[in-house]
Amino acid sequence: MIEVVGVRFRAAGKIYYFSPGDLQLGAGDKAIVETARGVEFGEIVISPRSVSEEEIVVPLKQVIRKAGAEDERIVEHNRAKEKEALQICLKKITEHKLPMKLIDVEYTFDGNKIIFSFTAEGRVDFRELVKDLAAVFRTRIELRQIGVRDEAKMLGGIGSCGRILCCSSFLGDFEPVSIRMAKDQKLSLNPTKISGICGRLMCCLKYENGCYGCDNREGAEDVPELVEEVVPDKEAVPAVSSARQQYHRKGDKQKGKSEKA
Repeated sequence: MIEVVGVRFRAAGKIYYFSPGDLQLGAGDKAIVETARGVEFGEIVISPRSVSEEEIVVPLKQVIRKAGAEDERIVEHNRAKEKEALQICLKKITEHKLPMKLIDVEYTFDGNKIIFSFTAEGRVDFRELVKDLAAVFRTRIELRQIGVRDEAKMLGGIGSCGRILCCSSFLGDFEPVSIRMAKDQKLSLNPTKISGICGRLMCCLKYENGCYGCDNREGAEDVPELVEEVVPDKEAVPAVSSARQQYHRKGDKQKGKSEKA
C-alpha cells in the first residue's frame, strides 16, 4: 500500500494522486505540484490515505509544498493574464480566418506554458497561429482541440432539469452513455429530450440505468420482496371513515337546500 493525496486542478476536474511526503496535508489545502504540463497549483480534495499500487500511475510524484499567500497571488495574476491572452488569440484567429472556436485559455502556475483549448469540425492547420502567439507571449504555446462535452464542462450552464450541469459541478470523468440506456428506462427517444446542451446524450441517463436490469437477472426469483404489506391501524380507520361520512352528509344537505331554493 502507498500513501497518497488526491489533487484537483479545476472545479469538477479529474483527481490525480501525489505523494504527500513529510508534509501535513488535508482536504481543502492548496498545494504546488509538478505535472507533465509543468508546475501546477491545485487543491487537496482527498486527504492522505493508503491505496494499492494498481490504483496509481508510476512514478508517483511528490507534492512540492503547501501553497501560501504568495502562491495564491500568482494564481490571481495568471487569471488576469488569461483574459488578456484570450482576446489576443481571438484576434489572431480572425486574422488567419481559421475555422475554430476558442473555448478557454490557461496559464500554468510557473508561466512556462499557455494552453489554448478550442473546438472545430475537423482538423485545423494552426501552425502560423502558434508562431504568432509565441512571438507575442514569448513562452511555450499549446493548442488543444477538445470535444463538445469538454466544452460544456469548461463553460458550464443550466441543464433541462434546472440545475447546474453535472459535468461542470461534480463529474470528474465522462462515462459512456448509449441510446440503449434510454430504451431500458422507457424514456422518449426524442433527441431534444434526452440530449444535453452539448448535443450529446445526457450523462444522467447512466445514473439509474443499473437498477432497471435487476428484475431480469438470473436468480431474481430467489430475491426476497423488499416491500412489506402495510396493515392500517384498525382504530384509526373508523375515525377517518366517520369524519369522511360527516363531510359527505354536510355536502348532501347543502346540495338539497340549493335545489329547493
